Amino acid sequence: MPAAYNLADFEQLTRLVANMFVRVVQHNDRLPAAGQSPTRFHSRAPPGISVADYMQRVARYASLEPACLLIMLIYVDRICERNPTFTISSLTVHRFIIAAATVACKTLCDAYCTNLHYAKVGGVSMHELNSLEVEILHMLGWHLVATQEQLEQYYTNLVRQDPRLVLQSDLLAPGEQQARQL
Repeated sequence: MPAAYNLADFEQLTRLVANMFVRVVQHNDRLPAAGQSPTRFHSRAPPGISVADYMQRVARYASLEPACLLIMLIYVDRICERNPTFTISSLTVHRFIIAAATVACKTLCDAYCTNLHYAKVGGVSMHELNSLEVEILHMLGWHLVATQEQLEQYYTNLVRQDPRLVLQSDLLAPGEQQARQL
């Protein structure tokens, strides 16, 4: 994989982000639900579409940019830090993904879609998406942007967690890495 996230194959980057969401859901679904209050993100039952397929759908039809994919994971960490009882689970992940994608695009992109478009892509009503968007903004404390270094670090961590992938920068000899940094 290229060392920079913006040079990565978009489909592969989308799969990496989707796989991270899947791992988080699998982990959290095994935890006891005690102490968790339902949030706007909760559904009564998991939707019929898999997390990976949903992520692919949102990435493709909402025209997400690579930075949007990565900042969605940063949003997970920030929200969980500020709201310790919130968890990404099979009951919350789909609504979280579409709300986070909406906020990410509006934050990072010069051009983005309407909430009606995002709602159709996500399979929710526009009213519901509007509520989810406001909720995620408050849960984030309006801390919506990330540095280039943070995005690169999340990308690097994603790639290194997949045993089938190697960053090109990890293949360089130590002397070559130092020369590249100069």
